[in-house]
Amino acid sequence: MLPPRTPQVITRHLDGRIHAYDLASAGVGELAPAAVFLPRAGDEVVSSAVTPDLRRALYTTLNGIVALDPAGNASWTSSFDPHSDTPYGHRPALALSLDARTAWVYRPDVMAGRGQSDQWVAYDVDSGTVLARHELETSGHGGIHLVHPTDGSVYLDVGEGQDGTVIFRAAVPAGAEPRFTTYPWVDRCLIAMAPGGEQFMTVDHGQNDVAFHHHPSGDVLFTLPVEAFGHDPEADFVEWAGGYLTPDTAVVTLGGEDADTQEEWFRYHLVDVRTGTVAGELPVEVRRSPYELVPLGDGTWLAEATSGHPFRRPATTSGG
Repeated sequence: MLPPRTPQVITRHLDGRIHAYDLASAGVGELAPAAVFLPRAGDEVVSSAVTPDLRRALYTTLNGIVALDPAGNASWTSSFDPHSDTPYGHRPALALSLDARTAWVYRPDVMAGRGQSDQWVAYDVDSGTVLARHELETSGHGGIHLVHPTDGSVYLDVGEGQDGTVIFRAAVPAGAEPRFTTYPWVDRCLIAMAPGGEQFMTVDHGQNDVAFHHHPSGDVLFTLPVEAFGHDPEADFVEWAGGYLTPDTAVVTLGGEDADTQEEWFRYHLVDVRTGTVAGELPVEVRRSPYELVPLGDGTWLAEATSGHPFRRPATTSGG
């Protein structure tokens, strides 16, 4: 049996505020925020995270990170110096460690005009002390973090636009400095981590296939190209979306364009990760974006309600 997981708290940015939703205690239907935080006046929030006890929020702007205390005051801040006046092309990414004691921040410093390399920085959540700093040989626009559910290691996907994507991992042994690994690909986009942490999912940067990898080695367990889902590889593609619906079932998103209406369409295919075979479809109508559907690994998935709040559905429910 796996050890208990940290309660899963997600955030959304609505009406100028950071809304936190505790998925561990929420049911299905439209979710109400368990906590709401107001950023400092004038701050444009790029990414955010809230601790499992719902008492502290952290967020990045284009030029720094801010930690808010339970009263909504800034308990500490850290600037990304020098200040960048570049308005687009660099979006710092933030995630909390499994124990919520460390904030991991990806700094796209090259695109921000701050230096010759990007940085991956770990901060103490309570004090703002820098615990680790790792220079990355990337020139990324943004990043995606995934936290391993049992061993606490942290994955980072750095997107470099047309140049591809690079995946890193920070292993954090108890009482020791983090150990950093760079995976040997520039053409795999990190999508999701299995609920038990034994594997992870990537999509080809050119959107030709989906692959499932062993954690932590990255060895490929199996790969499924577009045609494995019954689609035309000359016209259709695998989206950089999807994830694990259950420990044994992944959702892979296929997309294309209607020849008559020229409108984009998306379909959610199920994959049995035990056998590496396609196992049907999830009947979902996508309204705006293939990224609307977020599988949670427990048999439910998130969409977006018209209010902007998350809407949680069981896998047996059709509709979008």
